[in-house]
Amino acid sequence: MEELPEQQAAPAADARPDRDEVSEKRELGFADLGLSPKSLAAIASKGFETPSPIQRMAIPVLLSEECDIIGQAQTGTGKTAAFGLPILEQIEPENTYPQALILAPTRELALQVTQELISFKGDPSVQLLTVYGGQSISEQQRRLRKGMHIVVGTPGRILDLLRRGDLKLDRTQWVILDEADEMLNMGFIDDVEDILKHVTGPRRMMLFSATMPDRIVKLSKKYMKDVKILQVDRDQKPTHLADQIYFEVRESNKFDALTRIIDIEPEFFGLVFCRTRNQVDDIVMRLAEQGYSAEGLHGEISQAQREKTLAKFRKKLVNIMVATDVAARGIDISDLSHVINYSLPQDPESYVHRVGRTGRAGKEGTAITFVTPAEYKRLLYFQKSIKFKIRKETLPNAEDIVEVKRMLLLEQLYEMIENGNYELYMDMAEEILASHEPQIALAALFNMAYKSDLDVSNYQEIRGFAVDKQGATRLFIAQGKRDGYTPRSLVDYVCEVGRVRSRDIEDVAVLEEFSFITVPFKEGKRLLDAFASLRVDGKPMMTKAKSKR
Repeated sequence: MEELPEQQAAPAADARPDRDEVSEKRELGFADLGLSPKSLAAIASKGFETPSPIQRMAIPVLLSEECDIIGQAQTGTGKTAAFGLPILEQIEPENTYPQALILAPTRELALQVTQELISFKGDPSVQLLTVYGGQSISEQQRRLRKGMHIVVGTPGRILDLLRRGDLKLDRTQWVILDEADEMLNMGFIDDVEDILKHVTGPRRMMLFSATMPDRIVKLSKKYMKDVKILQVDRDQKPTHLADQIYFEVRESNKFDALTRIIDIEPEFFGLVFCRTRNQVDDIVMRLAEQGYSAEGLHGEISQAQREKTLAKFRKKLVNIMVATDVAARGIDISDLSHVINYSLPQDPESYVHRVGRTGRAGKEGTAITFVTPAEYKRLLYFQKSIKFKIRKETLPNAEDIVEVKRMLLLEQLYEMIENGNYELYMDMAEEILASHEPQIALAALFNMAYKSDLDVSNYQEIRGFAVDKQGATRLFIAQGKRDGYTPRSLVDYVCEVGRVRSRDIEDVAVLEEFSFITVPFKEGKRLLDAFASLRVDGKPMMTKAKSKR
């Protein structure tokens, strides 16, 4: 394993520029980092109040020191502001050559970085340009000739412009590699090296990467000096605000499971991750056929269509985006309610990258993973790797879905009555009511409008499956819904009688006449002992569940 280049001691995430000026009793703010009033005003206008750990570490260093920086931080941790604010403060507008070059692995990330920098720049004379493949190179050449202070782009197009002589980096003072490990994964690292060879003058370099593979370490040793490594605490991954749950679902039931989750959440606004282009197209088509507002993103979609689709999603004209991992790189939308792993990713890093897209900007989000029988052990490996428990839940049943739809229908109807949006149909209503009972007329209208949407029998039963949960016990309880139990009240009762913790009880299924729970083996024995004297109709209230054959 390659070692990183010689480094200075990195400041802690809560390091303070001056202990005398900053109270120990309050959290470090943007005003304490050495930023100018213009930058602080731009930050305030965006509604940001407290810097993230990577911002607290990087901004003071970049403003007051001359060292290079390696920042180990995930997507969604505020990296762009961490390097962008200090660069914007030190750009000299009178010099119209590229003073800063920012390399990103995807067009989406390059555009996102540019948009973020534009929102922060206090001086309107600072010019930024985004360059990437799939866009007219002649327009990029024309704008470069006019003079640009900051150029953001993908390695392929940057290298193309360098070879054509349109982009010159001999006076560039800042070079930033954003998501360097992704550039390696996507095969761009040789292009990055070729680009760095064109930066011939004195410059500072910043490298941001969630992980540090050997090739990235070698690159840093070759092109960076006087390095300071800033590492965000692993416990502060962008998963900390996401409620992470999983459902055990057979492959054939995944689409029905997806629609149930969307139906149960009226404010659903989320990303659905798939493994292949064909899967993305299939899911989008099936969602559209059932009346859902969905779009897809994958590598075969043109750049123009991609940007149009993303614009619709950001404006919430579409509330479901189905995408592959590569196509979703660089998408940064802070108010996603859900991320759904329709297909389990290949590794823990990809899982963190996906899940980190919800629960941002201080808002809570929900990350849901569908797990098939063959994938269960891989999910356990993910939990161990990220040191975060992914909670199992049971999918909403048909009755739950119908009840949510019924309540939503009534809310919309009452709102329409309240707002008076019905005058056009008053004559028709009077005509119908003259010959039919109001209740019958309304029921017929609902049937015509919603057909079988509110019919429980219209929904397919989604059965779970047995998995090998070594060290866990599945317990049968001879009471259920007819006895007044809900999952929450059942867990409370079991905890009270058995003296166990609620967090040890998983996979709660409350059926009409009986229920099931899963607990660790040790707690299972304790519960069976505690419930041994309790009977229902002369039979034990709690027993070990029979194994499925």
